[in-house]
Amino acid sequence: MDSNHTDDSRRRFMKGAMWVISASALGSGVMLSANASTAPELSQYKPVFFNEAEWHFVLAACDRLIPADDNGPGALQANVPLFIDRQLQGDFGQAKDWYMKGPFLEAPAELGYQSPLTPAQTYQKGIAATDAYCQKTFGKVFADLSAEQQDALLTQLQSGQVALTGVSAKHFFDFLLQNTKEGYFADPIHGGNKDMAAWKMIGFPGARASYLEWVDLHNVPYPMGPVSINGDRG
Repeated sequence: MDSNHTDDSRRRFMKGAMWVISASALGSGVMLSANASTAPELSQYKPVFFNEAEWHFVLAACDRLIPADDNGPGALQANVPLFIDRQLQGDFGQAKDWYMKGPFLEAPAELGYQSPLTPAQTYQKGIAATDAYCQKTFGKVFADLSAEQQDALLTQLQSGQVALTGVSAKHFFDFLLQNTKEGYFADPIHGGNKDMAAWKMIGFPGARASYLEWVDLHNVPYPMGPVSINGDRG
């Protein structure tokens, strides 16, 4: 959560996150942007799922989870909140393809999702409960806290140190972090990774038909730039 980590640590985080992105948020119900090169500016985007208070929370949280630095854009520059908003409006948000019947137990991840709340409900309850906690503790909602306070609170949510009303703090944070990484690295057709900037940062070729000649060339920068699913070139 500390924005002062080194360039190398950020790059290792980004490269590692690239390979743990879940396909669960990229299902058939995703609302697609018409063209990666014409993705709206975040300041002009009108949320389809979040209300105004929720939107301010997501903007602030995403900005702290992946802040901009000298290596590349942050989550806001990459349109990550836009990606999350669209995913929660679609099948992912409603857990359309998930098994959602009880009992719900404290169990390891390999035994499946353990909550009666859909991702959309988890976000709604999690944001409301976090803002209520912030109002009680700091006299302000999360989006109005200092960067240091936001980082500290996100860390507490991640570790489950904060007890939220009606929702697991850890479940909420886990969704928020995972979806932020997904929006940062997914193909721009899904709304995030604006202009393929995250792919350019880590040298990922994107949806190129073939780059077999580069597979075994370790620690050699890929020189040709990424290609998106719809054919845009970075």
